[in-house]
Amino acid sequence: MHANAYSKYKPSGVEWLGDVPEHWDVKRLKYLSEISTSGVWGEDPNSDSDGFRVATTANISPLGEIDVAGMHVRSLSTEELKKGLCRAGDIIVVKSSGSATSVISGKSGLVLPEHGRICFSNFTLRVRPIEKSLHPIFAWFFLSSEVVRSQVRLMVSTTTYPNLQVPEYLSFLVPEPPLPEQMAIADFLDRETGRMDMLVGKKRTLIEKLKEKRTALISRTVTRGLNPNAKLKPSGIEWLGDMPAHWEVKMLKRTWAICEYGISESLAGDGPIRVLTMGHIQDGRVRIPDEGCLESVSNAMLLKRHDLLFNRTNSLVHVGKVGLFEQDEAASCTFASYLVRLRVRKEHNPRFFAYLLNTPQVLEFARGLALPSINQANLNPTRYGQIRVAIPPFPEQAAIADYLDRETAQIDRLVEKVEAAIERLQEYRTALITAAVTGKIDVQKSER
Repeated sequence: MHANAYSKYKPSGVEWLGDVPEHWDVKRLKYLSEISTSGVWGEDPNSDSDGFRVATTANISPLGEIDVAGMHVRSLSTEELKKGLCRAGDIIVVKSSGSATSVISGKSGLVLPEHGRICFSNFTLRVRPIEKSLHPIFAWFFLSSEVVRSQVRLMVSTTTYPNLQVPEYLSFLVPEPPLPEQMAIADFLDRETGRMDMLVGKKRTLIEKLKEKRTALISRTVTRGLNPNAKLKPSGIEWLGDMPAHWEVKMLKRTWAICEYGISESLAGDGPIRVLTMGHIQDGRVRIPDEGCLESVSNAMLLKRHDLLFNRTNSLVHVGKVGLFEQDEAASCTFASYLVRLRVRKEHNPRFFAYLLNTPQVLEFARGLALPSINQANLNPTRYGQIRVAIPPFPEQAAIADYLDRETAQIDRLVEKVEAAIERLQEYRTALITAAVTGKIDVQKSER
């Protein structure tokens, strides 16, 4: 698309908005729409058929999609329903993120006809554009644009949770092109962002397929080896089935030279020693935090290259994950008590074990051994060590690890390229929306 500017511009009177096309007006949001700043919540419904869906902050995606299926169903009085009911063309804006770590205030979603009868909740506000002044889709694209989001970030208070400063938000100056032009901009952005979103969706699907290929490659290789013609025999392990005839079945605990819990000291300091926690185990590797927090720790608790860390306590989907520590001792890292350090015996290859222990088969079996508690599960080393696995001779372990290092690195590079392409598309999408709704491009002229 060749972008064309308008022929004449004038100052908008707002530094962050800049110049706007000469024939556009600029007015405050509160004069272009009917705004309700307080939503509804109601009571728990008496039955499945009783109640209305109420949109909360979690039901609005970063791209402004409204998740109706995920909404809470609430019982509302006649007065509450009258107050909180939305209609197609309304814009639901997040007032408070409800999180001290994630500033999502100002995020907005456009109510569409297919959303049906939904209401907006206490932590959101409703913007209802006045039909003769403001086209709903144009208004939503403007309120979702980066030029507005950048200003929202400046007007968010963070006394407890990030909260939108509503009076300032309602006083936003909004460009007001003639209605036919607003409709043209809305149609243009609807079409162009739809195309980009569809392309991003295809690329995300490609990433999932690449990751599935990576997982299948690892699982096949660590359970069958590199020789597709190897003679097989029953392993005696239900989840594994047959294994190469020259491999040996062992309990995990028979492969360990060291098995020990991490430290339980407070992590509130700012010393040079970095402390690894559950969140630092990602994709079979250990991610080192940028900064440390302990002044000192015994030498015995410092990690050594090729130590394995397994996550003994977490939500069930994360418990049992293993990370390989690949840094040298100069990294000065220790590990927290919810992790367990495993150091394999000399006749075993730690890189092979990092691949083996993160396969879906082993993880599923390990999680079956975990003991559930409130909102999490615990897999202690004693239970974990009872898992039986098939192990090739040491030279074959190293060959398998080398092969998987090469092959997974190729897949990871492909994933990185696709992710970079997605990021570029999203940056272009953001820039296109901002340029169109602020009049930096004339979409009608560009389409001729």
